[in-house]
Amino acid sequence: MTRTPGSFATGTGAQLVLASASPRRLDLLRQIGLTPDRVIAADIDESPMQGELPRAYALRMAEEKADAVASSLDVPALVIGADTVVAAGRRILPKAEDAPTARRCLSLLSGRRHSVLTAVTLRPTAAWTQGRASTRIVSSTVAFSRLTPRQTEALIAAGDWQGKAGGYAIQGHAAAFVRFLSGSYSGVVGLPLFEVAQMLRGQDGDWIA
Repeated sequence: MTRTPGSFATGTGAQLVLASASPRRLDLLRQIGLTPDRVIAADIDESPMQGELPRAYALRMAEEKADAVASSLDVPALVIGADTVVAAGRRILPKAEDAPTARRCLSLLSGRRHSVLTAVTLRPTAAWTQGRASTRIVSSTVAFSRLTPRQTEALIAAGDWQGKAGGYAIQGHAAAFVRFLSGSYSGVVGLPLFEVAQMLRGQDGDWIA
């Protein structure tokens, strides 16, 4: 079953809405035959709270994104909110918006394992009473080889770190330095597809095969 925009889940009349401006998440949904009826970026403060741990932060962000978009809609819809956090121990690494930040992240991750946590929330709008709210979090472990200064600068020059948590994109140039991954590859990219599919199967209607 492939779901295209406007083909509401059988028997529900509800839209599927992705609460994210990430093209990676949209591409991942399309990979399993799901094209949202709407894509709406959630306008929320994404700053971690003082002392907030990575798991709690990822869960809070996914829920707040889904809640913000769901509350803005007055039509029957199921909203998908997600957030991906790269963590070195208890430390939340930032989204790299400039080269110095990406360089600091890569230096910290070089030669060691780190965690990538992606939380997903499904939130029905008030207009869709059959929907059920649910949240899951998937934790994966990634290890980089030890990066030489030349390799680090090559990754910076490639540019696909921009806007990425932890300063790298596993589906990009950094893949050449990932020596170990345990968990969900799609979760590291930005959306754990198996878990999303399972969550949708738990909702009323034929959202996915």
